[in-house]
Amino acid sequence: MKALCWEGVNELAVETVPDPVLRNDQDMLVRLIAGTTCGSDLHLIGGYIPFMRSGDVIGHEFLGEVVEVGDGVRRHAVGDRVVVSSFVGCGRCWYCAHDLWSLCDNTNTNPGIGQALFGSETAGIFGYSHAMGGLRGSHAEYVRVPFADYGAFKVPEGVDDTSALFVSDSVPTGWMGADLGGVGPGDVVAVWGCGAVGQMAARAAMLLGAERVISIDRIPERLEMTRRHIGSEVIDYTATDVGAELRERTGGRGPDVCIEAVGMEAHSDSPVHLYDQVKQQLRLQTDRPTAVRQAIHACRKGGTVFVLGVFAGAVDKFPLGAVINKGLTVRGAQQHGQRYIPMLLERLAAGELSTAHLATHTLSLDEAPRAYDMFKQKSDGCVRAVIRPGG
Repeated sequence: MKALCWEGVNELAVETVPDPVLRNDQDMLVRLIAGTTCGSDLHLIGGYIPFMRSGDVIGHEFLGEVVEVGDGVRRHAVGDRVVVSSFVGCGRCWYCAHDLWSLCDNTNTNPGIGQALFGSETAGIFGYSHAMGGLRGSHAEYVRVPFADYGAFKVPEGVDDTSALFVSDSVPTGWMGADLGGVGPGDVVAVWGCGAVGQMAARAAMLLGAERVISIDRIPERLEMTRRHIGSEVIDYTATDVGAELRERTGGRGPDVCIEAVGMEAHSDSPVHLYDQVKQQLRLQTDRPTAVRQAIHACRKGGTVFVLGVFAGAVDKFPLGAVINKGLTVRGAQQHGQRYIPMLLERLAAGELSTAHLATHTLSLDEAPRAYDMFKQKSDGCVRAVIRPGG
């Protein structure tokens, strides 16, 4: 079968790889209907996530049709249209039982790497390095889904493929930021980043009762999309002082909840961006925490900062003094998809969520390298590129 493979830093190629097979009775195989580019993948492609190997299949956000099920699969049948959580959970360990699915004890086959990097391993995730289990990714004609009864969800009739696709990762990630960030009625929420995850965090904040939501970015197409489809206020950080603007809009206090949805390659127009970029390129730090720093400084005293963006390791000049002296709560997590996906599919079916607008381009699997180049360069207004086996 065809698959999109990582061949080295900034090198992708569509190759022929062996078809997947069932490995245990809780597996199932799905035929890819659609996948999508994701900003997290850019970190892999750029070489910022360690433990990638040449030939690894990437991709983790996808929708498919069930073509084969193991004897132990009870909730799915051949022909089902399913959306699959990017993180794999066993459904049995302490973490899965407590709805902390991305921390599953049993789905990362290389736990020693995570223990060395983070102090504990994460769950396995499709197509996201051998530090995260080495699972084959979803940019392929067929995908093996382990623990299928816990990680795959039947898409309701009436929900189109493109809308359902983003419930694999972007929508639950954004919702988690607002939910675990403690957004409630009357709050003012600021979201850094107007990509798919940032837009979904903003929409979630609205649905959870926030009085005002302010989204921050620099790309005109993303700012306009957020204003038009999500309905939040927007700030172009290249045109104003974000901290001063947020204080002005909140009566001098600052947002109650600040959600960072940018990640380890954050951009900035300030001199510190060059400092961060040089240190990252020289591998003196693994991540650029520009947006995290700004969120911490902007948040009101006693407020909450939730970090949704992907970070791999160490950062420099983390403003711990601001966290302590302002009495902030700082949280972060990889997405607990299984916790949110059933509810989000219901909201999609009810018309409470809109996600199809995120797909600005559709390309075939053969064109997947070009899709990622467009996505990275943000050319032709590309916010997300949908990848389909036949185009």
